[in-house]
Amino acid sequence: MSFRTKLLAFFTLTIVAAVTLVAWGVTSYTRRAFEQQDRQRTDALVAQFRREYAQRGDDIARRVQGIADAEATLRMAMDLNRPQADASQYYNDARGVAQTQGLDFLDIVADDGTLISSSEWPARFGYKNDWVAAVPDWSSQPAFLRRVDLPDSVELGLLAVRTVRVGEKRIFLIGGQRLDQNFLATLVLPESMRALLYRNLEPGYVPTALTDVRGPVGQPELFSPLITQVQGTRREQQQEINSTSDRAATSENFNAIPLTGRDGDLLAVLLVGSSRQDLLQMINFVRSLALLVGGGVIVLGLILGWWISARVTRPIEELAAGAREVAAGRWEASVAVHSRDEIGQLAEAFNEMTRQLAEQRSRLVQTERVAAWRELARRLAHELKNPLFPLQLTVENLQRAREQTSEQFDEIFFESTATLRAELENLKTIVSRFSDFAKMPPPEFESVDVNESIRGVVKLFEPQLSAVGRPPITPELYLDEKIARPQADPILLRRALENLVLNSLDAMPAGGTLTVRTSQRNGSVHMEVSDTGAGLTPEECARLFTPYYTTKRHGTGLGLAIVQSVVSDHGGKIAVESEPGAGATFRIELPVEHRNHRPETPGAETPPADPPLLFNPELKS
Repeated sequence: MSFRTKLLAFFTLTIVAAVTLVAWGVTSYTRRAFEQQDRQRTDALVAQFRREYAQRGDDIARRVQGIADAEATLRMAMDLNRPQADASQYYNDARGVAQTQGLDFLDIVADDGTLISSSEWPARFGYKNDWVAAVPDWSSQPAFLRRVDLPDSVELGLLAVRTVRVGEKRIFLIGGQRLDQNFLATLVLPESMRALLYRNLEPGYVPTALTDVRGPVGQPELFSPLITQVQGTRREQQQEINSTSDRAATSENFNAIPLTGRDGDLLAVLLVGSSRQDLLQMINFVRSLALLVGGGVIVLGLILGWWISARVTRPIEELAAGAREVAAGRWEASVAVHSRDEIGQLAEAFNEMTRQLAEQRSRLVQTERVAAWRELARRLAHELKNPLFPLQLTVENLQRAREQTSEQFDEIFFESTATLRAELENLKTIVSRFSDFAKMPPPEFESVDVNESIRGVVKLFEPQLSAVGRPPITPELYLDEKIARPQADPILLRRALENLVLNSLDAMPAGGTLTVRTSQRNGSVHMEVSDTGAGLTPEECARLFTPYYTTKRHGTGLGLAIVQSVVSDHGGKIAVESEPGAGATFRIELPVEHRNHRPETPGAETPPADPPLLFNPELKS
C-alpha cells in the first residue's frame, strides 16, 4: 500500500470516526434526556394517581363516617342492641343508603360479624365477615383495597370501615367504590402517556382484567410478561412494549406499579405508559442526518484528503525517484522544489546532497586514477625488477667475456643466451597475466554441469597433490548430484575454479586436505572450496579480492581478482570465511537462471586513456 493510499485512508477513517462519534454522542444525549423526561412524567403521573387514590379514599371514609353519624343509623344500632331484636327488618336498608351516599358497596355488619344488610349482594344476609370484627378500632384506619364478591362477578373496591357503638355492642359499616376505568378517567394524562389498570383478582394472567379509560385494552397479551413479573416479585417493573412491527410508531415504555391490600396481597397493578415515538423518531432523524452529513463529509474528505495526500506525497515520490536515479549511478540527479516548507527543505537538501556526491565522486575518480597509475607502476616495477636484474648481469658477463676470455666466449655465450631466453619468457608470462586480467572476455552462457567441471579441475591438479618431494594433499569431494545445471560460461567457470584450487594448494605447503562441496538452495547453486592451511586475518579477508593484492611472497595478486570478476559477470556472489590457523573456505553462489547481463568490469578490449581503477572497494566480497 502506497503512502498516498495510507494517508487517504487515514483521512477517511478519521472523518468516519468523527461523524460516528458525534452521532453517537447526540443519540446518547437525546436518549438520556428523553428517558429522564419520561421518568419525570411517569413519577408525576404516579404521584397524581396516589393523590387521587388518597383523596378518593378520604372521600369514601367521610361518606361512611357520615352514615355512621346519621340518626337513623344510631336508632338502628339501638334497636339491634335490644334482646330478641329482628335484624331482618333492615335487609334492604344498605341499598338505599348506598345510593344516597354515592357508594358502590355498603355492608352493615353486626358485632359478631354477621351480615345484616348488603347493597351489592343482599342475598348474603346472615353471612359471617369475621375479618371486620378482628380490628378493635376502625376510626383511624384509612381506605384500603379489597376484593368484593358479587353474585355474578368479582370487583375491586376501595373500601373504608367505620363503627357505631351502642353500649357494649358495635355495628360495622363497610362502604366503598369500584376501582376501575372510571377512576382512571379522573387522572389528567399528559400527551403521549396513558394509564392502565389490571385487577389481579384471579390466579394467573387474565386478559379481560386489563382496562384503560375506555374499557378493555386491545392486544392485552402483550402485557402478560410484564404483569407476570409483577405478580412474581411484587415490585415495580419496567418494559418496552411494541404493538406492531413498526417500532418507531407504536413503541411504549411501561412502568408497572403493584397495588396491595391491607394484608399485603397483590390486588391490582397500575401501568403507566409513555410513548417512545418521539424518541425513536428523533434517533432515526439523528441517524439519517448523521448518514447524510457523514456521507457528504466523507465525499468532501475524500476529495480534500486526495488533494492533500497528492500535495504531500508528490514531492516524496519525486524524491524517491531521484534516490533511485542516484542508486542507478546518475549522481547528478535533482528534484524540483515546489514549496518552502519542510518538504521543500528536504528537496533542497537532496539536491545539495547529489551535488556534493557528484563533486566528491569526481574528486574520488581523479584520486583513484592517480592511485591506479601509481599502483600499476609499483606492481610493474616489482614484477619486472626480478627478471631484469638477471638480464643485466648476463649482458655484463657477455661483455666481460668478449673483452677478456675470447677463447671461452662461445661457452659463456650459450649459457648467457639460455638465461636471457628464460628471463624473457618470465617477462612474457608477467605481461600475459596483466593482459589476461585486462581482457576478461564476456561470458557465453550455456547449461553447465558444475560437478563435472569440479571433477575436471581436481583431476588437472592430481599430479601436484601427490608430487614427489612435497607433503601430500588429500582431495575430498562432496558433490550433490541432484543440483540444477546453471547458465554459465564453462571456460570462465573452470578458470575461476582452477584459481581457487590453486590458491588452496599454495596455502598448504605442509600438506593437508582440499575439500570441495556443491549444493542448491533458494534457486542458486552453491560451491565451496576449503583448505586446512594457515588461514587469514579479518584484514586480509577484507582485501583478498582486490586486484594486485596478495599474501604470497611471489604472485601478481590477480588470481582471486579474476575469480571475483568471473563470479560477478555471472550475477553471483563470492565470499571467504577464515581464521588464523583454521584454514579458509571460499563460497561461490551462482543463480540457476541468469539475466544475461554483464556489469561493467575494469578493463576492455581496447584500454582506455586512463588505467582501470585497480583498487575498487566494490569488488570486495
